[in-house]
Amino acid sequence: MKAPRAVCVGEGLVVLVAEPGPLEQSTVFHRTSGGAEANVARVFGQLGVDASWISRVGDDGFGRYLVRQLVGAGVDTSGVAIDAERPTGMYVKERGSGSGDRHDLAFGDSAMTYFRAGSAASALSPNDIRDTASDLIAGADLIHFTGITVAISETAADLTRCLMDSPTVVSFDLNYRQALWKSRPNAAARVLGEHVRGSDVVSMGADEAGLVFGTSDPAELRALFPEPRHLVIKNDAHTVTAFEGNSRVDVPALKLDVVEKIGAGDAFAGGYLTGLLLGKSAVARVRFGHLCAAGALTGHGDIASVLPLAVLTELAELRDADWARLDYAPMAVSRSEVPQ
Repeated sequence: MKAPRAVCVGEGLVVLVAEPGPLEQSTVFHRTSGGAEANVARVFGQLGVDASWISRVGDDGFGRYLVRQLVGAGVDTSGVAIDAERPTGMYVKERGSGSGDRHDLAFGDSAMTYFRAGSAASALSPNDIRDTASDLIAGADLIHFTGITVAISETAADLTRCLMDSPTVVSFDLNYRQALWKSRPNAAARVLGEHVRGSDVVSMGADEAGLVFGTSDPAELRALFPEPRHLVIKNDAHTVTAFEGNSRVDVPALKLDVVEKIGAGDAFAGGYLTGLLLGKSAVARVRFGHLCAAGALTGHGDIASVLPLAVLTELAELRDADWARLDYAPMAVSRSEVPQ
């Protein structure tokens, strides 16, 4: 069988990770990479989905680093444009050590400071899919982007509107970032709501939906947004509600010890969408998402290390009682450990 093809469109970021403790005391920063759509593309790559990433990076070392990271993960980067005028975006991740210092975070907590204003990716526009990536879009089984791409600039929002006009299945993750809407706070609900209604597959956290749309209740959100065939709501009770048309399933998350929450939503999206592309049931799709999110929650960094597709498939087909008893041990689950 031919592998499904997914295209992810959005900004990639270089990440400088500080040592645990107050940021001003960190003398060493570990370089890694992030960016919502790039993270999803890397999950696709791990699960055998033929993935491409469309973006813009600066003509600088950080841009070259990002591209090499994606290429090394098996992601096609032929749709990435090099911008000679603007820099690659980045952010600094502060990590808490729980020292009690008034500038320190709690142990295990993290905070991000972004340096993305005027970045190369903020210049994304419809030209980026007309000029360099039209064949990628035409050959895709699924196109994925997030509300971050919508928010980083007006031209990027024009690009995402063009993507919604595509006959390809369009996936949209709300990914509301209040700071990106600071200059136009009253536009967030309208613009993001437009993208929810114009997409085929939509994912959002109940908390962010409450902030943007005034309700976190899955049934109310489905009534507000009947247009997407697939609507996925992640809530604080560690349960995901997924609608497919008028059908609804509620699937609990796994038992695990959370190390860091960064990247879990992107990993969930990659798992859920892989299940969709492979024709899995609604429950199995959500379980794919939970299992991939667990790979992010139990490790450091934005990029999840996920279980092999064969293991995901078997675990996703467990009986409900067996799923409820399952404890996630990262990268240590084998077929012999799957409850029978």
